[in-house]
Amino acid sequence: MSDQDTAFVKTITPRSKDFSRWYTDVIRRAELADYSPVKGSMVIRPYGYAIWELMQQALDRRIKETGHVNAYFPLFIPESLLKKEAAHVEGFAPEVAWVTHGGDEQLEERLVVRPTSEAIIGTMYSKWIQSWRDLPLLINQWANVVRWEKVTRLFLRTTEFLWQEGHTVHETEEEAQEETLKMLGVYQDFTETELAMPVLKGLKTESEKFAGALRTYSIEALMGDGRALQAGTSHNLGQNFAKVFDISFQGRDKTMQYGWQTSWGVTTRLIGGLIMVHGDDSGLILPPRVAPYQVVMVPIPRGDWRATVLPHAERIKGELEALGIRVMLDDREEHSPGWKYAEWELRGVPLRLEIGPRDVKSEQVMLVRRDTRDKLPVPMDGLGSYVDDLLRTIQNALFEKAVAFRNEHTLRTTDRAEFNERLEGRPGYVVSPWCGSADCEAEIKTATQATIRNLPLDPAPASGNCIQCGKPGEVDAYFAKSY
Repeated sequence: MSDQDTAFVKTITPRSKDFSRWYTDVIRRAELADYSPVKGSMVIRPYGYAIWELMQQALDRRIKETGHVNAYFPLFIPESLLKKEAAHVEGFAPEVAWVTHGGDEQLEERLVVRPTSEAIIGTMYSKWIQSWRDLPLLINQWANVVRWEKVTRLFLRTTEFLWQEGHTVHETEEEAQEETLKMLGVYQDFTETELAMPVLKGLKTESEKFAGALRTYSIEALMGDGRALQAGTSHNLGQNFAKVFDISFQGRDKTMQYGWQTSWGVTTRLIGGLIMVHGDDSGLILPPRVAPYQVVMVPIPRGDWRATVLPHAERIKGELEALGIRVMLDDREEHSPGWKYAEWELRGVPLRLEIGPRDVKSEQVMLVRRDTRDKLPVPMDGLGSYVDDLLRTIQNALFEKAVAFRNEHTLRTTDRAEFNERLEGRPGYVVSPWCGSADCEAEIKTATQATIRNLPLDPAPASGNCIQCGKPGEVDAYFAKSY
């Protein structure tokens, strides 16, 4: 590839030099998103939105398979509703955007632009639920959310973002807890199967739980720079919101009871996670399941190639698409093959198919994997089946590579000096005993900027004394610096 051909990606900062700058460069050069005129907000460009649509389809299917249905609730929430739950409003107060005027008239009551929907959904549920026969109520919505962030970063933290939020009501505490953990498992399956992103499933500490929740659970993923990303959350809300918004029902024993609630969600920050887990110095590496194009075909323009090569390329494209494979045929004449290779590598297309006059004569094509850059001559006969199998191989290989990276960057220690050294130097997870004290948790955060990402769902006995205070440990916690 010539210098001219590779100029397309030369503006990307190497990951090892400046990971943060590399991340932003990839997003903008791959045309995933761009900054908007509204401070802190982003424009998701078509290629980035296509990735989100594939994520959405895969997760929406799983949500519906578990018995949930989709609905939509208002963007604006009266201030009085938000204030009903004290812990909730306190937790979101610094991030809330307010609407004070409608046209030229000042509103009698301020409206909140949706930071989350517990208040408005709880109000509606109190109208819809009258009897135990109305339960469980299992509703999800796909929506946008506004949180007035002071520090923003494309996909990871923006003032407005897209998400999915499920809200359910159950007859018993046991059913609500079962739902909370079930949806956490759905998120784990989704991120690992579709995004090839391994996650840690666990319980958030009291200090890190959702405002107003009884318990919060999360899935945590380790990024390429060794920082953790909260990839999804599932909350057991108990009866806190039910009592505030009067979500009550006549039970089987004819007594009035409050419902038991859950909420759970993931956001467009998963696109950021996808970039940081799999990308390299050349740009994106997309897992085939969420790649807008799984195969890019590049005809080699030699001789009368439109008459000799292009018909074969179009036939192969049709055969692959008939198998459900998403294909881009790049027959642009204004760019050289080398330029196209660099462009589609930047965009992370899992598989490149090259075909020229010699390939037509020998009845083969050249396949190039984005993840390994291996070049494979493959006969045209049976090509569709081969490509289909290879895409599955690539999907699995990306997951296995990410698991290996996480394992290599996970340290288990009871030694405070080693604990500090790891968090100061080579990042990743540090698994160490913790006594359960919020004070110790806060002191560690102050000293190292690391937080407890979550606690194991089925914890073994602590491996020693608390890494901070030296008292007997309650559990081995996962510490990491995070986004």
